[in-house]
Amino acid sequence: MTRLPTFDDVRDAAARLASSLIKTPLLTSQELDDRTGGAIFLKAEFLQETGSFKFRGATNKLRQLTKSEQTAGVVAWSTGNHAQGVAAAAKALNISAKIVMPADAPKAKLDGTRAYGAEIVFYDRETDDREEIGRRIANEESRVVVPPYDDFDIICGQGTAGLEMADQIVESEKILDDVLVPASGGGLLAGVSLAAHKRFPESQIYVVEPKGFDDHHRSLGNDQCVVNSKRAGSICDALLAPTPGKLTWQINSKHLAGGYAVCDDDVMDAISFAHRVFGIRLEPGGAITLAALLNASHDAKGRTVALVLSGGNVDDDTFNQALARLSANP
Repeated sequence: MTRLPTFDDVRDAAARLASSLIKTPLLTSQELDDRTGGAIFLKAEFLQETGSFKFRGATNKLRQLTKSEQTAGVVAWSTGNHAQGVAAAAKALNISAKIVMPADAPKAKLDGTRAYGAEIVFYDRETDDREEIGRRIANEESRVVVPPYDDFDIICGQGTAGLEMADQIVESEKILDDVLVPASGGGLLAGVSLAAHKRFPESQIYVVEPKGFDDHHRSLGNDQCVVNSKRAGSICDALLAPTPGKLTWQINSKHLAGGYAVCDDDVMDAISFAHRVFGIRLEPGGAITLAALLNASHDAKGRTVALVLSGGNVDDDTFNQALARLSANP
């Protein structure tokens, strides 16, 4: 049987990556606390290298490759944030990177991936199997596969965000009641759950996903992994994996208290709220946990709640549309 990551593995990853990562802050707002009735902490992973938490897992994976594996290069598949994380980590280690990305990926993510020197191979999100393409490239070119979520080292690297967050809550002298984490394949969710439950065993972990792509939430209710009926159709491009990962689900199924499915309009409102209150730019997937709080899906009254704001790589058009909603509904 495959050994599952543990809290100790996440802690080891944090030590390994200490010199490579930005320790992202926890943001607070009196307006947000007053609106929800809780003590709200926002983990600002949009401030991490490459604009998302994905740099953590990619760096943890690539730094453990052998010299011969580094020489051979890596291949990954991603809608954008994992692509940039792998590309940046590969550039830092002088490793060749090839990334399989959807043709409709946000321009900001495509440009960012190219800027780090990676080669992009496009696929059609509706008709192509990106993993099949990536593994074929790996076989033909002897490259090492760097999966976006279903990988021991990736999960441990992403978990360093949760470890930082939990330790920052400890420093604030609060007791963490609830944690809201976005999920695509579940790597961040798994890593954060391991860290949060070690520091705060009684805390409740909730997954937040786009409406129609809430495979983790529905899997909980079915006691087995379910598959989304669609591959595209939400502005949350970073959160559209078809089903939970096999490895990540073994962890998440033991830690999750529940989940929320959030519509695109609420996500856009959350992007505009974050800009107005904090002066920040979030991508849709990065704002979805805040959306679940603002639309009252999650009741924070009297509770200490931590949210992961997972990324900020948003195209100007999407961001401006969100701000237009703010102007229309001040």
